[in-house]
Amino acid sequence: MHLDPFQSVGSALLRRKRLRIRYPARGTDEVTEREVSPQRLNHHRGNWYLDGWCHLRDGLRAFSVDAIEHAEILHTRALDVADERLDEVPGSGYGVFSGERIAWAVLRLTPERARWVASERWHTDQEGAFLANRRYDLRVPYTDDRELFMDIMKYGGDSDCEVIGSEALRARVAAKVAAGLARYGTSA
Repeated sequence: MHLDPFQSVGSALLRRKRLRIRYPARGTDEVTEREVSPQRLNHHRGNWYLDGWCHLRDGLRAFSVDAIEHAEILHTRALDVADERLDEVPGSGYGVFSGERIAWAVLRLTPERARWVASERWHTDQEGAFLANRRYDLRVPYTDDRELFMDIMKYGGDSDCEVIGSEALRARVAAKVAAGLARYGTSA
């Protein structure tokens, strides 16, 4: 019987069996075959992600289920990872990218964007506060800034969002914006 990747992932997770998956790297499109011990499924921004122990990389990884090209359930019992350990890596920072070093970003939003962002849930540990001038400061943890950068640009492309905390993130955003301006022949 052939199952689509989501069905295979769900079945392996429930049965505590390992999976053999073919998975493309997002940055290079290099496809690798990996053996994964599934741990849990997460739904994030309309997509499903599998948190699993990757036996190829010998560590926890998050896999976008829709990117899995093929998933085969193996007879081998899945390695069990403690919930505390799972929460430390894939679930600790902003977005779907994992990492062990958590940094905190503080974003300041204009009053126009503040009312939208104040009602959104970017992370379970986020903190937000309205300021006297109706601006809004949002503080979120992150381990990898790729997805956070996309949200900053979504709200900050027209100066409605400024990174005021984490000098490293602020410098990275400034460098990316400068590179984008250079690409289009425009300077700041």
